[in-house]
Amino acid sequence: MTQSHTIIVGAGIVGAATAIWLARAGHQVTLIDKGEPGMGASYGNGCILAACSMVPVTAPGLITKGPKYLADPNFPLFLRWGYTPKLLPWLLRYLSNANDSDTRRIAQGLTHIVGDSLEQHQALTAGTEAARWVQESEYNIAYADRAAFEADAYTWELRREAGFVPELIEGAAVQEKEPILAKTVKLLAVNKNHGFIHNPGHYVQDLVKLLKQLGGQFVQAEVKDFDLSGGRISAVETTQGRFDCDQAVLATGVWSKPLMQKLGLNVPLEAERGYHILFKDPSQTPNNPLMLTSGKFVATSMDQGLRCAGVVEFGGLQDTPSKAPLKLMRKKVREVFPNMTASSEEEWLGFRPAPSDSLPLIGEVGTSGVYAAFGHHHIGLTGGPKTGRMVADMICGQRNNMDMKPYEPKRFA
Repeated sequence: MTQSHTIIVGAGIVGAATAIWLARAGHQVTLIDKGEPGMGASYGNGCILAACSMVPVTAPGLITKGPKYLADPNFPLFLRWGYTPKLLPWLLRYLSNANDSDTRRIAQGLTHIVGDSLEQHQALTAGTEAARWVQESEYNIAYADRAAFEADAYTWELRREAGFVPELIEGAAVQEKEPILAKTVKLLAVNKNHGFIHNPGHYVQDLVKLLKQLGGQFVQAEVKDFDLSGGRISAVETTQGRFDCDQAVLATGVWSKPLMQKLGLNVPLEAERGYHILFKDPSQTPNNPLMLTSGKFVATSMDQGLRCAGVVEFGGLQDTPSKAPLKLMRKKVREVFPNMTASSEEEWLGFRPAPSDSLPLIGEVGTSGVYAAFGHHHIGLTGGPKTGRMVADMICGQRNNMDMKPYEPKRFA
């Protein structure tokens, strides 16, 4: 019997996880990326396996609060104004979900992707070298005080319904638990049974090494087109030539949009520009990954130093970083970590794939044999292994008991 051959486009966490689960199931797998494995959005994230991060940004009230946020130089939401005309159609669809019923629907869909993140990463890497990067931890969310925490009551209600109930620590006990924090931080919401990745870039590279050990291959090339001449995919055309296949998986994040257009679908997907600053040789680090609500960024102690990652900016795929998001992040870091010093700093800008309804696209595009596995917004690292397993199961004809309708790739058609 001839092995089924699947080509996976995109060597980030989603593509690598899909490839490994397929190779373990006996499929011939070729992973293709125009860059090095793990060096896109999978490289620059906050490192956290944020299982409780299943509430979308588009919560009720965003439509009225959004303009005030954009006008406030101390709020971590930015817009490149010259990009606004191009962004507007997507933005209107995005904001149409800022109501209670859609928020609950989206949160339920995201919970299935991220809720068991730590276990999914552990299952993906069990008994392999890649397991060294996966670390179990708490994920703690820092607030100025009880009032600031209670202002987030809606989000915590949805988290509690999904099974995430934090332990609250207040007053001087906050600094006893996390000495790096300023005394102005007076409440910690402690979330147990989470985790983080010590170095996401090296982690994905180790996953690709594992794929090769399982008999798969990695090809560095840019995908240009698909051969769908028979109504179903038979080959992928790349800068390194033609690769015949039985199925293909699109796991290229924000770069999946032009490839989906070749399938006749215009996906409302925008690039959310994400930043991080890596503080090397820090004098202090948090004991567990932290979300700093005052700056809407996370701080994680990783093998390269202290990475502070987050901030939301809309402005397309231009690779020139804006000054304002990095300036604000540094200001907030000084406020919440007043005694932390570092030998040097390194800045990074990357692009998160943001569908207009905040849900990833997962599943076969019609009967084309092409499967979508992209659009994870803020939860790519968190939800990558689960997504990979879901797609591999679909290709292998194994049924799961999940409702896949929320992730239907043709839902925008």
